[in-house]
Amino acid sequence: MDVRRFPWVRPLAGEYAANFASVAPLYAGDPQSPDAWRDVSARVRSHPGRRVHVAGAIAAQQHRRDAPEAARTAAALLANPDTVAVVTGQQAGVFGGPLYTVLKAVSAIQLARRAAQTLGTPVVPIFWVAAEDHDWAEIASVTVLDAQLQPRTVAVPPPEGAGERPVGSLDLDERVTGTLDELAAALAPTEFTPWLLDSLRAAYRPGVGVADAFARWIEGLLGSHGLIVFDSGDQSVKSLVSEVFRRELATPGHTAALATTAGAEMSARGHSPQVVPQEDGLSLFRIDPATGARTPIRCQGDKFVAGETTLSAEDLEKELTQAPDRFSPNVLLRPIVQDTLFPTICYVAGPSELAYFGQLRKVYEHFGRPMPLVHPRSSATLVDSATIRFLNKYDVPLEDLQPQDEAALNRLLQAQLPPTVDAAFSAAGQAMSEKMQDVVDAVASVDPTLAGAAKNTFGKMEHELKALQGKMIQAAKRRDDTLRRQFTRAQGQTFPQGHPQERSLSVAYFLNLYGPALTDRLLEELPIDPGQHWVLAI
Repeated sequence: MDVRRFPWVRPLAGEYAANFASVAPLYAGDPQSPDAWRDVSARVRSHPGRRVHVAGAIAAQQHRRDAPEAARTAAALLANPDTVAVVTGQQAGVFGGPLYTVLKAVSAIQLARRAAQTLGTPVVPIFWVAAEDHDWAEIASVTVLDAQLQPRTVAVPPPEGAGERPVGSLDLDERVTGTLDELAAALAPTEFTPWLLDSLRAAYRPGVGVADAFARWIEGLLGSHGLIVFDSGDQSVKSLVSEVFRRELATPGHTAALATTAGAEMSARGHSPQVVPQEDGLSLFRIDPATGARTPIRCQGDKFVAGETTLSAEDLEKELTQAPDRFSPNVLLRPIVQDTLFPTICYVAGPSELAYFGQLRKVYEHFGRPMPLVHPRSSATLVDSATIRFLNKYDVPLEDLQPQDEAALNRLLQAQLPPTVDAAFSAAGQAMSEKMQDVVDAVASVDPTLAGAAKNTFGKMEHELKALQGKMIQAAKRRDDTLRRQFTRAQGQTFPQGHPQERSLSVAYFLNLYGPALTDRLLEELPIDPGQHWVLAI
């Protein structure tokens, strides 16, 4: 179904897919055009980069995680000057994060396979683990449905430094074992539950880094399909992107100004910008060497301020030269860093990422990097066969299930009533309206002051008729408990607590239901057409 039907989808996503020309000046090309893929591939390959070093860094990560052979083979291809990449990424959500995390990875694999056929050159899929983010609250919990399809949320207690230090520098402690026990208690037991819990416990162990656990988990799911998982907190690659940091320090505020100008252009085209940078802010964070805290860098006259520390331009330049690992990109600079490391021809984006990429075209030019195409990730709702039969049988619009009330159920139940019942109420209401108007006119002709009383009587009669109709609907509800249960089941699966399933339910919930074959089925069956949302029965 067209995503433009859904009130929770920002208009840019629908416009991007259905009317790309209206936003074309903001992006590098139309991802639905094969010529655009060929053009951007040629531009990317003209920038050789540090391929051998990057391939070596990834190989070291994969060796440490004991990555599947297919992932290692794909990573080795990055040293080839003809190889290009389709990249996606996400924060290191505990236990794999929401369903859309896997949907992004699956989309990247599918697009890389398709691009390889189109271009006749090696194309590898890469998943960027956002290990430098420090927002612990965004990644600390997951939600699953229990046996009664009720949402249950479990959260990993914050390690020391959570919320201030990059998640890649945080280690899980012994409390993660208790959180996994809570997850086990929340999940409905299936034949796949032991496998799921064993694989989660193998990745999420006390003493393992938060980002490293996530990388091991996603690599275990999709590495056998050739997905390269890259932990962006890897200090060995910081020197490879130090020139990006140096240019940002040399032109303070310029990246923010470019993004702000692009945001204004986006607004002029009817779309809200995703990022509103601070005028005095650099697109860089500094990692405090004493505390490990990640703090934004701001301009203050001819000085720079990071947290409680004031530094001169010379101080920052010296620190960058000696310790590039103390610098970390913000949301505007992260794609530039990513595409300095990788030969990226396409980034698979969620709706918010699609918006902020629309503010980056001039930023890419400023840093001398070719901007990749941006392809929206696949969007899907996974339901059981009973729910898909219910949706098809009663032709219930998916979006009608989002409100957490019974309005859609009432409409559905009313539609099941015999036509004569609805016709009788409609006829009664119309006849009452006509006759009461005659009464109002007659009364007014005798005594105009009674017109208000007549109208008040009419209102009471209308109210009583509607109340009777409501009682009839309630009777229909009691009569048709099966339909009510089907509706409630569908609503619970598709919009837990009123939120789209792919954004709110953990991928662990679906793996518990469908087992390791889930990713195979998604790769085989999930279309990657932009602007479409799919309801799938696995």
